[in-house]
Amino acid sequence: MKLISWNIDSLNAALTSDSKRAVLSRKVIDTIVEEDADVIALQETKLPEKGPSKKHMENLAELFEGYSYVWRSSKHPARKSYAGTMFLYKDKYSPQVSYPDIKAPDTMDLEGRIITLDFGEFYLTQVYTPNAGDGLKRLKERQVWDELYAEYLNELDQVKPVLATGDYNVAHNEIDLAHPESNRRSAGFTDEERQGFTKLLSKGFTDTFRYIHGDAEGQYSWWGQRVRTSKINNSGWRIDYWLVSDRITEKVRKSEMLDSGKRQDHTPTLLEIEL
Repeated sequence: MKLISWNIDSLNAALTSDSKRAVLSRKVIDTIVEEDADVIALQETKLPEKGPSKKHMENLAELFEGYSYVWRSSKHPARKSYAGTMFLYKDKYSPQVSYPDIKAPDTMDLEGRIITLDFGEFYLTQVYTPNAGDGLKRLKERQVWDELYAEYLNELDQVKPVLATGDYNVAHNEIDLAHPESNRRSAGFTDEERQGFTKLLSKGFTDTFRYIHGDAEGQYSWWGQRVRTSKINNSGWRIDYWLVSDRITEKVRKSEMLDSGKRQDHTPTLLEIEL
């Protein structure tokens, strides 16, 4: 199977806007579609609470011909058109869909952050992990989330193998970002978040990029938009992952980032696995 995951930072804009950024987003979508993946996971869709509008659906059908999709949006009292996730899968598949509630703090469970597909022999789940925020104002809640999410994945893994993907909003080790020395207390590279990810992996999961590429440096999945030269200078972070249950790690054939061209922010990640 070939699978692709991408924090699109507004599917809403990509489907409805003609801004320069939206045009770049659609070019990345073209790149993804050319890969002919079996499943595409999208995070930070920013769709309305009721989901795709008629215009959204028309454009989805045009851009992703031959795919069915399921979505989850942020609901009141969480922020409107915030976060959100979507799975697109080829029409030949008919997975069972669930929208987990992990009893997370604040409004995190209402922000449309997790969708899980049951393919019979394995689970495929995606996540848009909450950011600790400016000034680490949400770090404590984020730590609780990390524990609860790890428990959720472990529960799935007790039943059948798991493929887990998404924007985890953490650079696990120093080699996963360009400037670790100046980001010790930055959201996404605090000791607390890194330890949370270590604990998640210790429950029986493999970071497939590291499995394939070892200690390779300079390969990132996100470049901040606030610094215009971050991508040109490759001043990035690897915060988007494909994880698999340890017992199916040997089935992984490829795990890498796709080229998103001039568009800064996240780039898609690809997994190929023999299932």
